[in-house]
Amino acid sequence: MHDKTEERYIVVLGSLLSGIGKGLVSASITKMLSFYGLNVAPMKFDGYLNYDCGTMNPLKHGEVFVLDDKSEVDMDFGTYERFLNKSLSGSLSLTGGKLFSEIITKERRGDYLGSDVQIIPHMTNLIVERVRKTYKDNNLDVLLIEVGGTVGDIENSYFIEAMRELALTAKVVFIDITYIPELGVVGEQKTKPTQLALRSLMQVGIQPDFIITRSDKKLGDKARNKIALFANLKEDNIIDNKDVDNIYEVPEHLIKNGFSGKLMHALDLDSEIDNSKFQKWKDATSKSPGSRLNIAVVGKYVDLKDSYTSIREALSHAGTASRADVFIDWIEAEELEALEDFRSRLNSADGVLVPGGFGNRGIEGMINAITYARESKTPYLGICLGMQLMAIEFARNVALLSGANSSEFDSNAKHKIIDIMDSQRFISEKGGTMRLGSWDAILKPSTLAFEAYGTSNIAERHRHRYEFNNAYKDTLQAHGLTISGTSADGMLVEFIEWRDGYGIGTQAHPELKSRPEAPSPLFVSFIEAAIKRSKSDPNDSLSVRQNAQHKQQ
Repeated sequence: MHDKTEERYIVVLGSLLSGIGKGLVSASITKMLSFYGLNVAPMKFDGYLNYDCGTMNPLKHGEVFVLDDKSEVDMDFGTYERFLNKSLSGSLSLTGGKLFSEIITKERRGDYLGSDVQIIPHMTNLIVERVRKTYKDNNLDVLLIEVGGTVGDIENSYFIEAMRELALTAKVVFIDITYIPELGVVGEQKTKPTQLALRSLMQVGIQPDFIITRSDKKLGDKARNKIALFANLKEDNIIDNKDVDNIYEVPEHLIKNGFSGKLMHALDLDSEIDNSKFQKWKDATSKSPGSRLNIAVVGKYVDLKDSYTSIREALSHAGTASRADVFIDWIEAEELEALEDFRSRLNSADGVLVPGGFGNRGIEGMINAITYARESKTPYLGICLGMQLMAIEFARNVALLSGANSSEFDSNAKHKIIDIMDSQRFISEKGGTMRLGSWDAILKPSTLAFEAYGTSNIAERHRHRYEFNNAYKDTLQAHGLTISGTSADGMLVEFIEWRDGYGIGTQAHPELKSRPEAPSPLFVSFIEAAIKRSKSDPNDSLSVRQNAQHKQQ
């Protein structure tokens, strides 16, 4: 057993460039430590001056991830939750905006008693205070802290300094993640950029305990030796983390590389791996050959796949659970507006999914995709905006309400099937003002939603400002639309369905709670419907789907 009185931290830094997988490695480390029975949590620092991620463009920053407690956080939190299989708190997300806001509030209140307020010691002390409070409040064995950005950035320099100061009074293991390029014309892995980056890290007083390398191929012995030499480390402390096909294999890869034992030793911990937990994870993430499915995802932000990371992963989880090989055909919504015969673009789809989004760009293309799914009886799943457009499409083409639209796209629409929530009408600020976080819903028996969840009482996460207009409930239901779920008070529409074929939309974002060990019930239901269609459709062609896969790659 270990000494619970000593605080233990892991600080994950990144060298050379962003996007090298710090979030994935951090999540994998926390998962790996959980196999040892440790209570571990991840914390993320982002240097941007936004208070949170709520107002960021998904085409630039990736998806905005929403937690149960209404926090809008970096997409890395989605990776953390999917690996740890537990819901996290917004207190684990620290941004430069939050910290500077708190510093200014304290200064205006007179908390600093006339001192010159400076980055050191006031900002660094605040960071250390927040980190230690998080550790104690959660009764943790280990707190992992991922530092966003790259070593050398001005935006995270004060946080790196705070971590150096934390290491003076607590057990801190520093891990630097670096990229090892290989020039095709030379055929050799180059370590010089990493050598220079390590020099920058050591100049600020931090000696990494481990270096994890990212590369296309296995790290060569020559490159490992050079990195170890310049990092003042044993070669065993240079951990190879080459690219893998399945991201959920990274914890196992790190364990097989001997990293888990070395990390436990560095933390002065002596627990043993619980093989039953390890096996459960492997069982939940091992992909088996099965039905080959082509799922068309028609969205507004497909130029950056990170905009829909949770959608992609939820489809993967559902596919693994249903023994289906899921390929995503990413379709830019505007493409379906420009095509005269948009149906031919969707012919190879075993299922159609329209995800969330904001603004009127590409809306008619999404509606075209929904029309195709409804008319062809192709399984359809609408998420948030995808549910709203499902209602609009049904109003236009089944209930024949000419001019049906959302007030978000047309404030003068004749039939505002989707309208702004009363609570949102007079809000001028954008950040943190939508309907956010976990909300309870009541499902109607004998519906697709009820069959998917297997219960009438559920809770899913939300992020939106517009709602189904209750004034059109009776009209649309009279034409065959089913309202299969409402908020707990019955005032808000949460799920809608059409009766002919598989078509369901939800105002929520169930993808945000989907995990390998607990796939989203709604996504599993959707994938199973797609499997049934692919097996029963005599025109379903394996070659068509393989072509779609080829185009995707």
